[in-house]
Amino acid sequence: MSLRLGDTAPDFTAETTEGPISFHDWIGDGWAVLFSHPKDFTPVCTTELGEVARLKPEFAKRGCQVIGLSVDPADSHKQWAGDIAETQGHALNFPLIADADRKVSDLYDMIHPNANDTLTVRSVFVIDGNKKVRLILTYPASTGRNFEEILRAIDSLQLTDNHKVATPVNWKHGDDVIIVPALSDDEAKQRFPDGWKTLKPYLRVVPQPK
Repeated sequence: MSLRLGDTAPDFTAETTEGPISFHDWIGDGWAVLFSHPKDFTPVCTTELGEVARLKPEFAKRGCQVIGLSVDPADSHKQWAGDIAETQGHALNFPLIADADRKVSDLYDMIHPNANDTLTVRSVFVIDGNKKVRLILTYPASTGRNFEEILRAIDSLQLTDNHKVATPVNWKHGDDVIIVPALSDDEAKQRFPDGWKTLKPYLRVVPQPK
């Protein structure tokens, strides 16, 4: 059965480029991004892994760890890491799961037979500190992911967890947000004493809470 938003992320044990892990223990109390790759030594994946290595401090600011997966053994991953550092200018600085038996890929429904019955598609799972799946993205193998967008989505998820707001189209950190319709005007006055702009009764715009 496919994972859905709000499901508990399946736990697993696996070998990685940084040694064996138990996934839930590895996540701990923070957030995590698990993202998969079709196979080692593929061009788009090489660029993605270099970019995530570059952005790792940005994920860390959000209390979020990153971990990749490819359906090749750990020795192959370690050889590939040299190519990533050489061509992208950023060395692999997070674990890459070795999933040669496809155990994790099948657990997270990363193998899509209609696309290819042996390769994982480019899946992304954002998982919170309660081990709940909060965001799922699936890209075709030919299209590289935008990890700035994934950071933006984490910002939105973490903000809206702590405040009764939602984030509008193209929102980024620091932009105005929307008061959720479930919050009455009286309740909103307590949360947002400086007021808001009412565009429609259901569309109330307020500066992003600090």
